[in-house]
Amino acid sequence: MTPDSTSTIGVVGAGAMGAGIAQVALRHGHPVVLADARPEAADRAAAGIAAALAREVEKGRLAPDAAEAARANLTLVRGVDDRDAFAASFGRAGLVIEAVIEDPPVKRGTFDRLEAVVADDCVLATNTSSLSVASIAGGCRRPERVIGVHFFNPAPVMPLVEIVPAMATDPDVATATRTLVDAWGKVTVLAADTPGFIVNRVARPYYGESLRLLDEGVADAPTIDWAMRELGGFRMGPFELMDFIGVDVNFAVTRSVYEQTFHDPRYRPSLTQQRLVEAGRLGRKTKRGFYDHADGAAKPEPTRDEELGRAMLRRVLAMLVNEACDAVFWRVCTAADVELAMTKGVNYPRGLLAWGAEVGFDALAAEIDALRERYQEDRYRVSPLLRRAAREGAGVLA
Repeated sequence: MTPDSTSTIGVVGAGAMGAGIAQVALRHGHPVVLADARPEAADRAAAGIAAALAREVEKGRLAPDAAEAARANLTLVRGVDDRDAFAASFGRAGLVIEAVIEDPPVKRGTFDRLEAVVADDCVLATNTSSLSVASIAGGCRRPERVIGVHFFNPAPVMPLVEIVPAMATDPDVATATRTLVDAWGKVTVLAADTPGFIVNRVARPYYGESLRLLDEGVADAPTIDWAMRELGGFRMGPFELMDFIGVDVNFAVTRSVYEQTFHDPRYRPSLTQQRLVEAGRLGRKTKRGFYDHADGAAKPEPTRDEELGRAMLRRVLAMLVNEACDAVFWRVCTAADVELAMTKGVNYPRGLLAWGAEVGFDALAAEIDALRERYQEDRYRVSPLLRRAAREGAGVLA
């Protein structure tokens, strides 16, 4: 079970993520089989891939003959109920990546179909962003070949991929899969099979603590976004980013992490965000979210109060650094990988551990202690590793 540079790559799910993954594999010379239960989705994905390859040629980043070879290497499976067509296409795959919706029964059904047709040495990967890889693998006949391979959207552009072995994953499968994805020019990090893996776990306070600031009336969304962007150096403020991602998508990930951590208060979802989802205000895709995205809508002005902005940034940063320390403490990942994950996966301006050392681990621990004293909530608890770093310095993170 060692897919390599010559392997046929299968992708199930032809949405934006699945199409992007297929494009990455095609760009690196693999024959690719792309399937979707909706025939129109498969055709739309193929058209999008062809257009993307053409843009690469126009920009001089891809030779015309290489683009043509990539297009010729793509096989579409329009629908998944025709077992003969499914078997004929996926039977030759060395690696199949599932990229269907974040719904456990749908994912398990996909793996059932795959196990019925793929070769015994084919590696099966899930692109889940927050579900348990073990729960998906547990229903498989050969769980040792199942692994998490989490790309970030858009897959052809974003460099980070989280490699997530499950409890039963064969170590050789993990090594070979990571080597292959590295060869695709991606930056890989190794994550434990824990809720949210690295990025979606560590990033939760960026949204959650900002929502708390909004709910408390400390500042409005434009002012919080301004502080995080202009004073913190983040590319997008949290409310801008939630509108971009989809308020519903962001809320679903938060709720998934919260439920899978047995309702840890650090990840408690926001009622404000839930109400937006219930109202159908999902961000840019519905033209309304935290902001009005209708054509011609005026962009609200922030209150440019630098003292307030720095106080809010310090509070959010303290919780982010605390979360990064906790990920290392609980062996979700290494210190080096949490730095890579947050800079390459969500474009943070710097690694959180390095940022914490610069600001002062003692100051950040004191900030969280003060929040705990104010709110009397276990949400504000200092990670044991952050506490130790506050006493002994950054060397404890090595």
